[in-house]
Amino acid sequence: MNYPSTKETINLIKDLVSIPSPSGNTDQVIQFVEKLLKEVNVTTYRNRKGGLIATIPGRDTQHHRMLTAHVDTLGAMVKEIKPSGRLKIDLIGGFKYNSIEGEYCQIKTSNGKTITGTILMHQQSVHVYKDAGKAERSIDNIEVRVDEKVHSADEVRALGIEVGDFVSFDPRVEVTESGYIKSRHLDDKASVGILLQLIKQIKEDNIVLPYTTHFLISNNEEIGYGGNSNITPETVEYLAVDMGAMGDGQSTDEYTVSICAKDASGPYHYELRKRLTQLCLDHDIQFKVDLYPFYGSDASAAIRSGHDIVHGLIGPGIDSSHAFERTHESSIENTAKLLFHYVQSDMIVVGA
Repeated sequence: MNYPSTKETINLIKDLVSIPSPSGNTDQVIQFVEKLLKEVNVTTYRNRKGGLIATIPGRDTQHHRMLTAHVDTLGAMVKEIKPSGRLKIDLIGGFKYNSIEGEYCQIKTSNGKTITGTILMHQQSVHVYKDAGKAERSIDNIEVRVDEKVHSADEVRALGIEVGDFVSFDPRVEVTESGYIKSRHLDDKASVGILLQLIKQIKEDNIVLPYTTHFLISNNEEIGYGGNSNITPETVEYLAVDMGAMGDGQSTDEYTVSICAKDASGPYHYELRKRLTQLCLDHDIQFKVDLYPFYGSDASAAIRSGHDIVHGLIGPGIDSSHAFERTHESSIENTAKLLFHYVQSDMIVVGA
């Protein structure tokens, strides 16, 4: 069986996480994905929201599948330029201020200039602030120290920085000898890398898919509506590929593919979920079924928007989601194997 290369996938993930793409400012990474798909002769188009859709025709053109992964990430935006020359920020996506304290960042100005900085507490120095450890990590206390000689709001504005500029976080990507990949933004660029490598394998091996299959690289998932449009009327099955969240009470781990039974939006389609687990059993793919109580996906967004589809959710297990994330090459591999067999499977769920 000629599965997609896990090593190549991990190298691709490293490239993807290194491209800043907070929700609302994803054009650079979409261009990167466009170029890769063009190189393997896959036709793409952009929707008006800036997401990218690739289509591979199948034998059956009356019933379609759609697979999606999102390339947008958590980030921030300049909320206020303080009189001190530091920046107050507002968050993009669902995470906590404590998860970015001490992180290096980039401010992208509207004129295209990139300026670096560090995200810190205002009360950072223990030699000055007795409440440095106890002060709340919040919009009022977290600020960006700009890496330029600035001491006033006017000096900051002279650099080109303004309210509304995007702030992205240093991914700090690293691959260990033991097979772990750790980085910010594995949610969901790990899944994007897996899908792109799958598309490449399909094209290189001239695999004929049983159903016309669309691949949506969405760009607004972290704010709730990335994958809720551009779904063809012929689409029957819609499979989101996103991270599996780990923690107390969860079965998901860093070594298997996670299959979601239910998240905050409710249960995923039972028959599709059972078929995904059966594919794992048939092909010796390591998997875990799990529920995510504080989670939503592009598939749940598509259901909420009224599309008459069968929806599912799978993905690699990611530790410390929306913070300092990590997964293992075996989770990448098991997810890729399940997708490889899924897109070639003949059976399709046509209703409840």
